[in-house]
Amino acid sequence: MTQIVQPVGALLREWRQRRRLSQLDLASEAEISTRHLSFLETGRALPSRDMVLHLSEQLEVPLRERNVLLVAAGYAPVFQERSLADPELQAARAAMELVLQAHAPNPAIAIDRHWTLVAANRSVAPLLACVDPELLKPPVNVLRLSLHPKGLAPRVVNLAEWRTHLLERLRREVDVSADAVLVELLKELRAYPAPSPPHRANGTGVVVPFRLRHGDRVLSFLSTTTVFGTPVEITLSELALESFFPADADTEEAVKGF
Repeated sequence: MTQIVQPVGALLREWRQRRRLSQLDLASEAEISTRHLSFLETGRALPSRDMVLHLSEQLEVPLRERNVLLVAAGYAPVFQERSLADPELQAARAAMELVLQAHAPNPAIAIDRHWTLVAANRSVAPLLACVDPELLKPPVNVLRLSLHPKGLAPRVVNLAEWRTHLLERLRREVDVSADAVLVELLKELRAYPAPSPPHRANGTGVVVPFRLRHGDRVLSFLSTTTVFGTPVEITLSELALESFFPADADTEEAVKGF
């Protein structure tokens, strides 16, 4: 099937509106005239290759979508996409594995742009012991695993709070990326049975903890996200490491046995 590509001007306008910027706002940030930006968006002028990349940078367009803009403007894609198994990404893969393993005995995972599990350290498996095996068949989606009734959800002590946190995070990612797969994933997760009563943020906490019942204990974790700092390759730009730190002494002691 032939994919219909929108004119580059229409795509630029969509990204600007998605970022909630006026033409004046974007023109000022990009140091071009509002008139020129208007001409680009309406198709009265065609942007140069450098201008497409410049506006993409100002709009924080994901690298994958910058290629789409370039093609729509009649230029070749700039950003390559390789498998993590590619020799060119060997150093990045090694760095990722080093971070994951160094974080043990605390759990840590690597995920791609669709929240698909890429890698995990040894401390993750003990937490998944009671999960339905169907949810562990590759590709494993971490959000589905967390909120599915046959996944971790029945053991998440603060499920209402954690669910609200994950859905809001995913919603923000949908706003930023306009990724169709994430849109469908958000619909799926919202359709899962919701805890009662629903969570209402009270603003008294510092961060949202992940509290999981494990045997006769309740483990409490704080999570952080790490990304590659200056990626110019699509796969690396979409890779994130999620690390979980014990939020109390009991959890710190428990994970030593993982």
